[in-house]
Amino acid sequence: MVPENLVIHQASRVLALSYANGEAFDIPIELMRVYSPSAEVRGHGPGQEVLQSGKRNVTIVSVQPVGNYAIQPTFSDGHDSGLFSWDYLYQMGKTQAELWEAYEARLSAAGRGRDDPMPPEQQGKACGS
Repeated sequence: MVPENLVIHQASRVLALSYANGEAFDIPIELMRVYSPSAEVRGHGPGQEVLQSGKRNVTIVSVQPVGNYAIQPTFSDGHDSGLFSWDYLYQMGKTQAELWEAYEARLSAAGRGRDDPMPPEQQGKACGS
């Protein structure tokens, strides 16, 4: 679903999306960063995901449109390889509570917190910290 309006709020660090059907979502930029649909975050197959941490204060420094189907944000930590399709952003908005819960469970299982820096062995894989 294509949003009618897209606004990046730097102070609150959210991407605000609104739709013609009346739905609206404020997606935290941290959530976008840790769920980036890039190979650097998702890996190239199951089990190759790179758990992100230390991304609470990340912002979006620029956004490029990709055709009529996606945006490609550049995050303040240098990450810029994720293509966020309109469908992906819509699903992220609708399921953000579940995404946060899953993210925090993965962090806990790894013995890490949201604000912990990326482990040195993952910093090359994670495109900045």
